[in-house]
Amino acid sequence: MLRKHKTTVLSLFSALMLCSCSQTAAPLQTDNTAHTRDVFAMDTYMSMKAYGENAETALSAAEKYILRLESELSVTDEQSCIAMLNSKGSGEVTDDATEIIRKALEVGESTDGALDITLYPLLKEWGFTTEDYHIPEQSVIDSLLADSGFERVVLDGNTVTIPESFQIDLGALAKGFTSDKIMDIMQENGADSAIVSLGGNVQAMGTKPDGSPWKVSVRDPFMPDTDMCILEIQAKAVITSGNYERFFTGDDGKNYWHIIDPADGYPADNGLVSVTIIGDSGLQCDALSTALFVLGDGRAQDYWRAHRDFDMVLVTDDKRIIYTEGIADRFTNISNMEAEVLSLD
Repeated sequence: MLRKHKTTVLSLFSALMLCSCSQTAAPLQTDNTAHTRDVFAMDTYMSMKAYGENAETALSAAEKYILRLESELSVTDEQSCIAMLNSKGSGEVTDDATEIIRKALEVGESTDGALDITLYPLLKEWGFTTEDYHIPEQSVIDSLLADSGFERVVLDGNTVTIPESFQIDLGALAKGFTSDKIMDIMQENGADSAIVSLGGNVQAMGTKPDGSPWKVSVRDPFMPDTDMCILEIQAKAVITSGNYERFFTGDDGKNYWHIIDPADGYPADNGLVSVTIIGDSGLQCDALSTALFVLGDGRAQDYWRAHRDFDMVLVTDDKRIIYTEGIADRFTNISNMEAEVLSLD
């Protein structure tokens, strides 16, 4: 009997906006009224909160952009540039899609293929896109793996070419890219500060209206209804991938989650249950949260030491929290798990 489960990665938006005890900085503006907007898009609930005299204008522009981007990137909408690419094998995509694909190929290369946007047929076979959950036959997995590989995606300007049997899906990066663009829209339209939660992916513009940092809570992967830690951020994205986010229980009693390892076509099971990335770019954070989950504990640590342009919080399957030294003074552990700082040494 298959049992399906779905939880959010981070706390609900209302819970994310934890009150800060620190008010040492001067207010950013005189209008401290919170303006909010909720949108359902990309198969998730998106919440936006903005401050300032132009907040409503910014929120309306952001909502319009979200809906347009969804129509461009949807893998199931036959009129989207991605669906048409998958159908024809070659075609011109939008500037937004081009930017996402370029980042996907870049992170795929730097992580030895841990991020692979050509795994859509495998995700569909496991049932993660259709909710027809089942464990595929090994022969089917092998066949679908043979028709995948990010390195076979060719990007030339806005033109993308993929082998005839390939299909790509940008779901692993789309919400991170969207939150980046929402922050741009907020700034362009004169909002003073803002924070968004796109299905649990959080990104902030500036600080809270009183000048204090935003506080974002991250879910405990072993008890997804509770929080594990609190991060203080300003002008950052916080994006989590975990094995508890979307999974089903197979007839064998094991859990199978939606993050597929391109090495074998099975859900990634390399010692991590949760990866949270904190950085300036939502697109990069979204891509890395998936890629480092696939890499596993040791290789994820090695990747951070080699690049150091982001921070992260790892949770291992033996219930240890490992967080990078760059957020040591902005990290509060509220779980029962032991937490340790990862240094460069």
